[in-house]
Amino acid sequence: KIVLKNRIEEIARMSAFLEEISEEFDLSIENTFNINLAIEEAATNIISYAYPKDEEHEFTLTVRNIDNRLIFKLIDTGKMFDPTVQPEADVTLSLEERPIGGLGIFLIRKIMNTVKYRRIEDKNVLTMVKIID
Repeated sequence: KIVLKNRIEEIARMSAFLEEISEEFDLSIENTFNINLAIEEAATNIISYAYPKDEEHEFTLTVRNIDNRLIFKLIDTGKMFDPTVQPEADVTLSLEERPIGGLGIFLIRKIMNTVKYRRIEDKNVLTMVKIID
């Protein structure tokens, strides 16, 4: 478990934490990179959008390994946001035609095997599962 502040500088600390997790579970370089990318996208959304810009808050990232399933949970007390109900990004459009945003959620969905969202006691709980072999 790591507790992070809603500051973009915390991404580096989170990445170091994820590197330790990757070493602990002997993940491939590809899995390590992809997991880091997905979690970074989700955490950046929290940092950028969950709270008013001038307020400092904390959010947590927990990781569990159950039967070769890495379960990542990001928990924040920011405004409600369910990424699982956002429309799929249309990656067939050109850069000029594509609306801003949505690619981070697209990446998370492509990298992780399962992505679930729940609002529990005024907290956003984003659960992402990556099956490792």
